[in-house]
Amino acid sequence: MSSPIRLQLEAMTPRQIVEELDKYIVGQTKAKKAVAIALRNRTRRQLLTPELRDEVYPKNIIMIGSTGVGKTEIARRLSKLSGAPFLKVEATKYTEVGYVGRDVESMVRDLMSTAIAMVKAELQENLHGEAELHTEDALLDLLLPGSRKEGESTGSETREKFRERLRKGEFDEKRVEIQTSSKAAGSAVEILGGTNLEDMEQNLGGALGNIFGNRKKKRTVSVKQAREILFADELDKLVDMDQVVETARERTQTMGIIFIDEIDKIASRSSEGRGGADVSREGVQRDILPIIEGSKVSTKWGAIDTGHVLFIAAGAFHVAKPSDLIPELQGRFPIRVELEDLTHADFERILTQPKNNLLLQYRELLKTEGVEVEFTPEAVSRLASYAFEVNTTTENIGARRLHTVLEVLLEELSFTAPEIPGQKITITPDYIDVRLKPVVQDQDLSRFIL
Repeated sequence: MSSPIRLQLEAMTPRQIVEELDKYIVGQTKAKKAVAIALRNRTRRQLLTPELRDEVYPKNIIMIGSTGVGKTEIARRLSKLSGAPFLKVEATKYTEVGYVGRDVESMVRDLMSTAIAMVKAELQENLHGEAELHTEDALLDLLLPGSRKEGESTGSETREKFRERLRKGEFDEKRVEIQTSSKAAGSAVEILGGTNLEDMEQNLGGALGNIFGNRKKKRTVSVKQAREILFADELDKLVDMDQVVETARERTQTMGIIFIDEIDKIASRSSEGRGGADVSREGVQRDILPIIEGSKVSTKWGAIDTGHVLFIAAGAFHVAKPSDLIPELQGRFPIRVELEDLTHADFERILTQPKNNLLLQYRELLKTEGVEVEFTPEAVSRLASYAFEVNTTTENIGARRLHTVLEVLLEELSFTAPEIPGQKITITPDYIDVRLKPVVQDQDLSRFIL
């Protein structure tokens, strides 16, 4: 099954993909080009002969750059654009006690789970009308027991009159008794949880489902609440889960994207005198390697082949270098892209250009209180200057600095906004200087506040 998003993507050139990313991310053209080509190659691969298609593997990407320059945002927007199953994991997770070892395969299970939810939601969209009719009939059966003979799709004249009243919401507050499926199976798995929860769930999931899954629990709720509960149940019944699983598996194996953040944290920083920490980090790299190379990972939906999953890794690499990763892992990331630190001009553009830019967000938030906020062009430049200065003199956290600067700037206005509806506030450079200059000039203060 091809979703509308995927069909749209298949017609997009790398240039168009970059233009789409430009709507949300400022700068970083090299990184955008790299991911655009990787994405286009996935659709190109689908057009090859089956024999050649199996031989074309994704060109995994490693992005190098300071925090807050757009690494994660590029990967996140890429997944939305492609309509592909996407999962973000932190490499450091696998260095914690109880995570090292086989559990790195959990990233593939989580990716498949994401694909299942995505495909199920797509199929359910086309079934809303049918599910609503089934829900109405179930509610009418509760309100008018015996008003419909078995096998009939409608019923008596009285029943149809009740249907109209039901649609108008006249029975919303009436209490009815419904039966819902028990969640005991899930609870049992959680209680038995341990470091290998995924394995336990696979082995016991079916047995526990048979024991507990068909239990029904009676609940007394309003018709309005019952409609929501029954509607969800009807949607689940209408969806062919075999089709969902098959489509999700195909999409995971051919279009899935796993974004491994902070991969520099599992790099061994020295070739000499390695201690326990470095051995642990190298162990995590070796555990991740087979998944990136391509292997079959067992899930409760069947085996998933990771050979054509696209892996995008990212890290600041301030201390370690990409060459500190084990050679085998380095070889699995043939495309390396260095992201640039943000400039003053970049900060200005981030504040105003993206579709979801920060100034727009704050303006719309305050507009809900009846307060209109306007930033002059000079004020935008001054805000960018303060963010750039703090990043230069303290830790460089990239675009995230704009969030903290804006919060300090607009804190008092956000607090008093409900008391001044109807007012228009113009943010000028002087307005900004009064609130930010003392904080920025005091180095100790700026470290704590900004």
